[in-house]
Amino acid sequence: MTIPDSPRARNDHRGPDVAAHSMAPPSGRSSPWWAGWRLSAALLGAVIVGGTLGYSLIEGWNLWDSLYMTVISVTTVGYKEVHPLSRAGEFFTMVVLTVGVATVLYTFSFFMARLVEGDLQERWLRRRRNRMLDDLDKHFIVCGFGRMGHIIAQEFARQGVPFVIIERDPERMQEAIDLGYLAVEADASSEQVLRHVRIERARGFIAAVSTDAENVYAVLTARLLHPHLFIIGRAETEDARTKLVRAGADRVLSPYQIGGLQLAQTALRPAVVDFVQLATSSENLELSMEQVQITQGASLANRTIVDANLRQRFGVVVVGIQHADGRMEFNPPPDAVMHAGDYLVVLGRTENLRELEAAAGQSARAVR
Repeated sequence: MTIPDSPRARNDHRGPDVAAHSMAPPSGRSSPWWAGWRLSAALLGAVIVGGTLGYSLIEGWNLWDSLYMTVISVTTVGYKEVHPLSRAGEFFTMVVLTVGVATVLYTFSFFMARLVEGDLQERWLRRRRNRMLDDLDKHFIVCGFGRMGHIIAQEFARQGVPFVIIERDPERMQEAIDLGYLAVEADASSEQVLRHVRIERARGFIAAVSTDAENVYAVLTARLLHPHLFIIGRAETEDARTKLVRAGADRVLSPYQIGGLQLAQTALRPAVVDFVQLATSSENLELSMEQVQITQGASLANRTIVDANLRQRFGVVVVGIQHADGRMEFNPPPDAVMHAGDYLVVLGRTENLRELEAAAGQSARAVR
């Protein structure tokens, strides 16, 4: 199923091959890079054709002899003439030599200029970036590199989480590349673009573009391409929140609502807020709050918290259990049973969490 492009996308759609720094040229116009090569090829071809016809008309030679004479003249190899030349033929040979050598020098100088100015390096970087996109697996797709996109990318990079950024603004895309992030300049609501960034192998999708309409289109496209993908959408209004949920977003967050609640909670319960920030911040290497999924066949499956002896074995505190049906159980009692598919929300040291995830048969992931 193909959905229509967003209003903005209709005016500025780009394909997935825009992972390079430069943008594709407008339709109907050739880029200066290709125009220079075409001019060089046209001039060289004109010299060879003109020389061949000239020798044929002036000296009366056949086309093969005329072509051979033109080529050895243009390349200045110094072979002997095919046939003796008349005065007119000698003069014409001087013209062919002058124009031909000038054309070859122009082509060579153009090639070297492109090499020095970075066009060839740019193409090599584009191919390298495309190979990096092909290797993506269990990654996040971040749509938009504005203020929120900056924060998301910094956090993912700090935690070593693979991700790719989709940004339609060339300056922001270039800024992301300069920071060392993998980024493409494209429309996040394009099916072709999302397939190019390997959405079928992605771990999550974050729609944090500047407008609600673009976020709705991006979420809808992502959900159609990957029905089981975990999708987060940014909404500025309550109406956009409803539409994002209908489009397929698993979570919808409003920066203004989160900011307002954070300010209110900080004013009312500063110690609680400080503790939560300490537990969830990746800058704190001593303590982390993570979620660990209990997989089928794991040693912790179908056991109670007290029977598994989580506190003594792993030194973690079970803050809650998110059951497979979506129900969240906070501060579960010791006799709470951990079933396959449940998520344990735990608080503990990083090294202890690595041991717990091995017992659960699933990698620990940030609480969502």
